[in-house]
Amino acid sequence: MDRAQIEAVLEKVREGLRKEGGDIELIDVKGTVVYVRLTGECKGCMMAGITMKNWVERIIKEELPGVTEVRAV
Repeated sequence: MDRAQIEAVLEKVREGLRKEGGDIELIDVKGTVVYVRLTGECKGCMMAGITMKNWVERIIKEELPGVTEVRAV
């Protein structure tokens, strides 16, 4: 998986997160698994797990079908 492609998709995700005072970092890519970190207001938020599964992971998988999982670190 190409990091540049993932970063391009993360830019779309960042727009929404920044509206809420948060952000996201690409930490690593291992095979088909993408590792990210939520930062800012998103870090430690009660909704972070839901945001990751229902929004961040869904968008990444839709845009990059080769990604099988997105994990928060």
